[in-house]
Amino acid sequence: MIITGGENVYSLEVENVLVAHPAVASAAVIGLPHEQWGEQVHAVVVVAPGESVTAEEVIAHCRARIAVFKAPRSVEFRDALPVSAAGKILKAELRAELR
Repeated sequence: MIITGGENVYSLEVENVLVAHPAVASAAVIGLPHEQWGEQVHAVVVVAPGESVTAEEVIAHCRARIAVFKAPRSVEFRDALPVSAAGKILKAELRAELR
C-alpha cells in the first residue's frame, strides 16, 4: 500500500488499470518518497512487443479510470521486471533500485 497525501493507494488496483492499456504487457506500482505528500505513485511498465506508448499516455489512461491521486505521477519503462522463480514481481528490488 502507498500512502500519498493521507490517502491509501493499493498498488494492485493501479496495476490492473495499467495492464488494461493495450500497449502495456506488465506493470508494477511502488511508492517513491515525496517531500510534500509522503509518497508518490510510480509505475514501472513493460511495453508489449510491437507497441509504443508515452508516459503521458499511461498517466492519462489511469486518470480516466481511477481517482487522480491514485494515478501514477511518474512512469519508467523497462524491458523486463524483476521476478522470483515463482513468477512474482519483486517490488522490494524495484524500490531498492529507485530510492
